[in-house]
Amino acid sequence: AAATALALGGGLLLAAWRWLRGAARAAAGGGASMRGKTVIITGANSGLGRAAAAELLRMRARVIMGCRDRARAERAAREIRAELGERAEAEGGGELVVRELDLASLRSVRAFCHRVLQEEPRLDVLINNAGIFQCPYMKTEDGFEMQFGVNHLGHFLLTNLLLGLLKNSAPSRIVVVSSKLYKYGEINFEDLNSEISYNKSFCYSRSKLANILFARELARRLEGTGVTVNSLHPGIVRTNLGRYVNIPLLAKPLFNLVSWAFFKTPLEGAQTSIYLASSPDVEGVSGKYFGDCKEEELLPKAMDDLVARKLWDISEVMVGLLK
Repeated sequence: AAATALALGGGLLLAAWRWLRGAARAAAGGGASMRGKTVIITGANSGLGRAAAAELLRMRARVIMGCRDRARAERAAREIRAELGERAEAEGGGELVVRELDLASLRSVRAFCHRVLQEEPRLDVLINNAGIFQCPYMKTEDGFEMQFGVNHLGHFLLTNLLLGLLKNSAPSRIVVVSSKLYKYGEINFEDLNSEISYNKSFCYSRSKLANILFARELARRLEGTGVTVNSLHPGIVRTNLGRYVNIPLLAKPLFNLVSWAFFKTPLEGAQTSIYLASSPDVEGVSGKYFGDCKEEELLPKAMDDLVARKLWDISEVMVGLLK
């Protein structure tokens, strides 16, 4: 009886905790309209990206889902349309478009951007959301360590190739999804490709620190253009990002309970991305770092302008923007 009462009490507390989180999410969502605006979201077929795509479509945006797996992206688009109602696009002014984009391939990034520049008259928001988390050592098509290549270099090239369209569409916004785990990363210019040593956790943190430094340097370069750039952390979210993390079989039930109780849902985790993409509260705000829809402080290493500029210069060479 005591065990049952304890379990029931714990369940009620967890339910209350989740209700409070949901209320906070609803309050943060706001009511901004994105009618007439075009948004690109990378990795939009699952997790945070899918949740952001659905909400921005609900807000009447034209949402371009840049995804590596076209079949999965098309399935996600069908599911989003079904969730919002078949007439969401036809009557609401929003639109959902699927485009193939593999951030592990500079060739794919260039092809995606070429098509966007050919077909899209404007681009109001770019959300650099896609990522890979703590994978075994592997390389991209172009020979880069996978986490640094996808999380930083792929988005670096994508953003630079679309900058002209973003400037022509100003005021426009760039949103960079990073992680609190940036705190454990270091930019080692002697081994950016992790060929001397590789630790999957530290390399993920390095790529997320690179995201923040990139956003900071880009914001500096875009001053006065009407294009803003901000980075964020979504918190701990239940997504498939952790597919390379091995959890012992016996520990999985406990992990599932803890994640259900305390991890954010994808929609909760996507709120800061949606906020930075749409809220009038951050109109003109640039070069900042956010969490839970509020500006947060960064560690000094994430505000090192000399490191940010050096990383930019090396990244330009790595992706072929400079010879």
